[in-house]
Amino acid sequence: MKFLFYTLFFLTLGFVSCKTGTPQKTEVFKVWGNCEKCKVTIESSVNVDGVTEKDWNVESTLMTIKFDTTKITLDAIQQLVAKSGYDNDAYYGDDYAYGKLPACCQYERKPFELK
Repeated sequence: MKFLFYTLFFLTLGFVSCKTGTPQKTEVFKVWGNCEKCKVTIESSVNVDGVTEKDWNVESTLMTIKFDTTKITLDAIQQLVAKSGYDNDAYYGDDYAYGKLPACCQYERKPFELK
């Protein structure tokens, strides 16, 4: 009986420590876009392992993202967004992908200084 108790105790302890040890980070950055279609494309571009929450706000054009820092970096996330055709704080969107966006999603692109 003691053996069963200790086994369950250590298994439970192991699960709790694994769950609470995940380094989560929340970041906010600007992503240019116009509409709800943009929202779908931008948020879909970061459907990758390590990203746990994402929300692109149409009005503010700010992307709030929560991710596991052991699996992905903010830089990698911003690159994924740019590959989908959208400019952001760190990267200029891929021209080919931008050209394939629906007309309502094609905002006026202006040169800007990257961080």
